[in-house]
Amino acid sequence: MDAGTAVESSAAVSVPVTPGAMAKGEKARVTSGDKLMMKHSEAAFTKVPPQTHLDQKLTVCSKLCFAIGGAPNQVAGSATAFFLQIYLLDIAQINPFQASMVLFVGKAWGAVTDPIVGFFITKSKWTKIGRLMPWMVGCTPFVVVSYFYLWFVPPFTNGRFIWYLGFYCLYQTLITCFHVPYSALTMFLSTDQRERDSATAYRMTVEVLGTLVGAAIQGQIVASAHTLKHCPHRNLTTGHLGNSSGTEIIRSLALSQDFLSHAKEVYMIAAGVIGGLFLVCTVVMFLGVRERDDPYAPKTDKAIPFHKGFILVMKHGSYLTLTAAFLFISVAIQMIQSNFVLFCTYAVELRDHFQNIVLTILMSAAVSIPFWQWFLEKFGKKTAAFCGITWIMPFTVMLVFIPNLIVAYVVAVSSGLSVAASLLLPWSMLPDVVDDFRLANRNSKGHEAIFYSLYAFFTKFAAGISLGVSTLCLQFAGYDTGACRQPPPVVYTLKLLIGAAPVVCITTGLLILVVYPISEDVRLRNKFALEELR
Repeated sequence: MDAGTAVESSAAVSVPVTPGAMAKGEKARVTSGDKLMMKHSEAAFTKVPPQTHLDQKLTVCSKLCFAIGGAPNQVAGSATAFFLQIYLLDIAQINPFQASMVLFVGKAWGAVTDPIVGFFITKSKWTKIGRLMPWMVGCTPFVVVSYFYLWFVPPFTNGRFIWYLGFYCLYQTLITCFHVPYSALTMFLSTDQRERDSATAYRMTVEVLGTLVGAAIQGQIVASAHTLKHCPHRNLTTGHLGNSSGTEIIRSLALSQDFLSHAKEVYMIAAGVIGGLFLVCTVVMFLGVRERDDPYAPKTDKAIPFHKGFILVMKHGSYLTLTAAFLFISVAIQMIQSNFVLFCTYAVELRDHFQNIVLTILMSAAVSIPFWQWFLEKFGKKTAAFCGITWIMPFTVMLVFIPNLIVAYVVAVSSGLSVAASLLLPWSMLPDVVDDFRLANRNSKGHEAIFYSLYAFFTKFAAGISLGVSTLCLQFAGYDTGACRQPPPVVYTLKLLIGAAPVVCITTGLLILVVYPISEDVRLRNKFALEELR
């Protein structure tokens, strides 16, 4: 449950840098006289003029524009995470096996494109508007078009699987072209860790709000597509929920064609609104965020080839540990997200309340982001991860065993705390891993996009597997596409996908995080060591 741009750190030195040199798309230049000064005077390297420090201080406006740029990805991601699965099954009416293939192949394809886009980013040249801004601005219109057609039901029936598979893969490719350069920008907003952490907190707060907006728009607009009002009134007693004696009764409770036409229409309206928000947020980011080369990177830095950078990154222990831990945690969150609407619709009597429960989860997450930012600064990031993410486990299990509306809202508030922590912490900890890598590989540069693209690759691929497997489980349980009620095995499977399976994944991730080597002491040592190098 990601705005701004990312640029590779280019060679520069600690010489006077005027504010004009930091204008948008402009590199800090070094004269030959400056080089001689560096060579013969150590003071020229260690003393930095006051205005250089001021240039690295981020304004609130800059942080907000950076954060707003990441909102559209989360708005669209929230809508797809919560509603794409039930849309494919009940509105587009493709069978569960085909839906599982769309979700898995689409996510896997998006994962594969992450390192590919990262490779091309390392080869990008500086332009008048920067190195990475052209990627994001250029792909945005195509992202909007592909997103809209992902929620469009074509008039033909036989080729719908190919339609959704193609547009989901296209959407994943284009959103990767936006997200990879954006997420890596964190390293180049400032050389100060506190400034980067502050910008990350802004980003996560706005992204959680974006997730909230996405769920609100999608949920409120399409809520009428998932209500019992459109089902036949016969045989709709609560006794049929998980207790039907035969699938022939359930199959008779099919949705009418008039209702399906209405459902298709409201989903397209929601897609159009979210597409418009995507365009607006990208414009705000373009106008308010400046790409900057790192003015403090040592002059001896040299770019490394992508394949060598890949090998170096994959050998870095702290990166592998962090990625593996949050891989399992993100799989758990993704599993809950994708199956939650189905769970509320078919496993418990909450189908008329699911959109408000989802909003409660996300509102709790948005409100708690500043708290977790304070907590990680006070007690450390590793401690914050353990304290924050464990909250969701007992409460999701409680909802499975006590399917009550009041309990559902209590679970929603507590789960929002964990969602916020799972969103904030990996992106706050990744820059620390990159700093640790720079100290271990002091004469290399251009690896930042590799770190972020590979992290996205692993998490997306794992999420794709979890989505595909969970939808296949529904297929094996006997999910009936387009029915108002589902048989008992489907109800039981949904309870497992919301309760037991996420608990196992989160527990595994936290156990891996125990051996994460970058404690607060290590992080501070790395910070001071990098300051000496710069």
